[in-house]
Amino acid sequence: MPSGTIIAIVFVLYLIVMLGIGFVGLRRTRTLLDYLLAGRNLGPFVAALSACASDMSGWLLMGLPGAVFAAGLGEMWIGVGLLAGSYLNWLLVAGPLRRESVRLEALTISDYFESRFRAHPGGLRLLTAVVILLFFLIYTSAGLVAGGKLFQAVFGMDYRLAVLLGALAIIVYTSLGGFLAVCWTDAIQGVLMIGALVAVPWLAIHAGGGLEDWLRLVRESSPTALSWFGAGRQRIGPLKLISALAWGMGYFGMPHIIVRFMAIRSERQIKSARRIAVLWTSFSLIAAVGVGLCGLARFGPNGLEDGEKVFIHLIQALFHPVPAGICLAAILAAIMSTADSQLLVCTSVITEDIYRTFLNRDAEEVELVRVGRLSVIAIAAVACVIALDPAARVMGLVSYAWAGFGAAFGPAILLSLYWRRMTANAALAGILGGGLTVVIWKNLNGGIFDLYEILPGFIISTILITATTLTAKSASS
Repeated sequence: MPSGTIIAIVFVLYLIVMLGIGFVGLRRTRTLLDYLLAGRNLGPFVAALSACASDMSGWLLMGLPGAVFAAGLGEMWIGVGLLAGSYLNWLLVAGPLRRESVRLEALTISDYFESRFRAHPGGLRLLTAVVILLFFLIYTSAGLVAGGKLFQAVFGMDYRLAVLLGALAIIVYTSLGGFLAVCWTDAIQGVLMIGALVAVPWLAIHAGGGLEDWLRLVRESSPTALSWFGAGRQRIGPLKLISALAWGMGYFGMPHIIVRFMAIRSERQIKSARRIAVLWTSFSLIAAVGVGLCGLARFGPNGLEDGEKVFIHLIQALFHPVPAGICLAAILAAIMSTADSQLLVCTSVITEDIYRTFLNRDAEEVELVRVGRLSVIAIAAVACVIALDPAARVMGLVSYAWAGFGAAFGPAILLSLYWRRMTANAALAGILGGGLTVVIWKNLNGGIFDLYEILPGFIISTILITATTLTAKSASS
């Protein structure tokens, strides 16, 4: 049997399992709380792995290895920033947000903000919804781009058709099972992702004659590849280093990640979930960097037309068709695990923050779930339009959306949990200021504007929140 056929069979079996989970989730989804937060009944293992899988996406298996393949070990500083950010997010946000969301009966981030400040019932909710929809359309399209590249490389399929097929699979099980199906599938996909990430560099090093021979091949391909700070055009200067580490700040404002904190069964289980999440993130980031270096050793710096496909090409070169199919399915798992979570958050925005708030306050649960399922289709369709451009890059799309969420929501989430005096006007100013700073900064080049836009956005958002709150306090005294 041809290897392409075997890999296709493995892909189909994987998709059948994911869709089966969607149907199980359908039977257990009866209310909007079930559909959006799985009834707040996630265990620590599922909560941790689903958060990690929805976090990393195709970026982990394609974007980061591609960056390391192109620029060497210096790109690992992004991973260092992400690991620190992930840990601090679980430490500082998970417990307080779970506790507050239950107390306020909040199902979404918009719900939380509006209930927390009890003011601007339309403005704050609408602004939050607009920011989420804007940046998640970009983020979801990044996942569809990764899916298109995967099917194109493996099956020689037309890129645009590949994007549409990937979107169809995600739409079906997300719209059927809601948050429960998404978390179950993400947990399974998290296991598959880390298994493939560890297996590929291990086998590549073994095939290269062992660690010493592999290191020699890497140095021969690029003398500066193993330097933590690069050299020449690839040198990691202070601006680039700060930009890489600043990626960790994005975690505090990621709706599809922090919603897991709201859904975990008990605040007491957060510590266990945090340990699982940090271990998973550590191993997966190290392995992803290893994949990029292994690709450099095997193919050379100019051996691939698209560096973001290095993981795919290593799998095809190293594995028998059956394990190759499983490892390639891990890329699909990474893509689906993030895209489904993003679609579901967008769905919650449309159903809870727009439809019920502004269009039909008396809508029943069955109607809201139906609107949610239709929203998944609509949002995925718009994301497909963005992703259909073959020149789109996974890393670029993800970095833009990551910065937008981190700067707009990160300071507002953190300060609202720890500063009781923070006001509704401050939240509005911080969200709007942080988001606009990212959009403006992204379109400026040269000098200080080469700094990753999440950092100035985060700082300006924090300043605006602080100044607005203190000004309000002074005016009322």
